[in-house]
Amino acid sequence: MVKKGKRQRQSKEQGKGNATRLWPLLAVNFFMADMQSGIGPYVGVFLLQQGWASGMIGMALAIGNIAGMLITTPVGGFMDASRHKRSWVIVPGIAVVAGSSIILVWQSFWAVAASQIATSIAGAAIVPAVTGITLGMVGQRGFNRQNGRNQAFNHAGNMLGAATSGLLGWKLGYFAVFALSAVFGVITVACVLMIPPGSINDRAARGSKEDDPESQPSGLAVLLRHKALLVLGLALAVFQLGNAAIVPLYGMSAVSGNNANGPSFVATTIVIAQGVMIVASVLAMHVAEKRNYWLILLISFLALPLRGVLAYFLTGWWGVVPVEILDGLGIGLQSVAVPGMVARSLYGTGRINLAQGAVITIQGAGAAFSPAVGGWIAQWIGFSTTFLVLGALGLVAAALWIAFGAAVKQY
Repeated sequence: MVKKGKRQRQSKEQGKGNATRLWPLLAVNFFMADMQSGIGPYVGVFLLQQGWASGMIGMALAIGNIAGMLITTPVGGFMDASRHKRSWVIVPGIAVVAGSSIILVWQSFWAVAASQIATSIAGAAIVPAVTGITLGMVGQRGFNRQNGRNQAFNHAGNMLGAATSGLLGWKLGYFAVFALSAVFGVITVACVLMIPPGSINDRAARGSKEDDPESQPSGLAVLLRHKALLVLGLALAVFQLGNAAIVPLYGMSAVSGNNANGPSFVATTIVIAQGVMIVASVLAMHVAEKRNYWLILLISFLALPLRGVLAYFLTGWWGVVPVEILDGLGIGLQSVAVPGMVARSLYGTGRINLAQGAVITIQGAGAAFSPAVGGWIAQWIGFSTTFLVLGALGLVAAALWIAFGAAVKQY
């Protein structure tokens, strides 16, 4: 009984120690949300109010997305090799804030495009950096649960940031939105510095076998031989080709029809979606502990066509709630399932962050072209019909996921 009681006390002390050690990581995820996006969600409606056409807005956003897409895989490789993982959050965070400020000063096409390039490249580095830090702190066994918590905190930070940005933008204008992003950035940097460098195991952070210190990283060709990774990336690319443009187009549709105030409308869409994402990320975490990630991702793909139909029939404030609930469901599930599946399927290769970057790159290909495709289609046939076209791509993604299920269901 004495020994049992001693073990229980040690277990409780260890749990408290882990909580103390991990709270800066949770704080980073909370505050990095608003810092990472800067005024990104507001760019479309801001430029629309400056007299830009929807097609030109989509083109400027697409240029930035392409830049981010091209840099993400190399950044993942650098993350695997780096022993200074905290820097990969600090430096990009500063760059995001600086890039966002350009749009407030200059609204020429190339100034906006340059801002989007800087923001996308910096934002591309933050995600694999936080994934690597998390793996390095909790290991493969604790990654699913900690990643679920990370995402819940990230979505909560996004929700708070969006609500505050909407209020400040409504009362004080877009400069106040940027100022809030800068404050979040300073807090994020401070929280990253509170993570002791010694608490990050570099071998665990890159996905090497934790019980075999002599194991070496696999060759880069492992990415091309890993069928599950390729299927995942392709399905996500198709999904994002339809999904990424809906929020900015929905905002532009409402604002152009004088159905809503720009900053407050965008903030409302984000708050609703992020609130649902908190719940969805926690649910995905628990489902993944008992089953696998295949079903979680299938549900996320099927949310897109329903969202497109609702966006077609409901515009302005009428459609905000149901459209953004479905957005929150799909993205919230993916925020846990995608990094979790990559970490689980490539464990032991030592190339998890490289693989994470590769998946984001392929996924980003869809997101990069989505604003341009959606913007030009909307300019030709109108916003409402465009939502149906974009939503149909969710069915294509789901069909691919089912057709190649044999390669991915085991994870």
